[in-house]
Amino acid sequence: MATGAALRLQPDFVLVMGVCGAGKSTVGKAIAERTDGRFIEADEYHPEENIKLMSAGRPLTDAERWPWLAALARAASDTHAQGKKPVIIACSALKRRYRDFLRGELGSLTILHLSGSRELIGERLAARRSHFMPPALLDSQLADLEELADDEGGIALPVNEDPMELVARACDLLGLPKTMAMNVEGGAA
Repeated sequence: MATGAALRLQPDFVLVMGVCGAGKSTVGKAIAERTDGRFIEADEYHPEENIKLMSAGRPLTDAERWPWLAALARAASDTHAQGKKPVIIACSALKRRYRDFLRGELGSLTILHLSGSRELIGERLAARRSHFMPPALLDSQLADLEELADDEGGIALPVNEDPMELVARACDLLGLPKTMAMNVEGGAA
């Protein structure tokens, strides 16, 4: 797993992964904006039953995750088939088998793992108001998290720095083009 060396891949699919509250959506959206790519939020593909379970504080089982991951892979593949790339996917993908499944469905997948301390991510979750995932599920996500293996072709980035600095570094490491300048708020300049 790369932590600083440039991969220079210019990938078609980038998976921004990590536990809830790591900043996947913020960083993923900003990468898509910066590269004129397309952003896919995995949470939008959860069946309603999954959302109800998580909202009630119950972690999902593997069996409950597979249909969600399949729907996510179809959406990413369809987006790519329309000529829209890179496709940036924000998804927890905590277990290697989930990442392997997505890679198998999409053909190629470069992974950006956002990681941070339990304390920092817990603070972020406590401040978050508009999401179905309760902070109580952080510990179960940390327990399920399987760190990137060296053969997964990914990059680990700490989330304790400014999100836009993370975005700039991620784009550089991934060899993604910068089609628009970003202001400090993360929007197009």
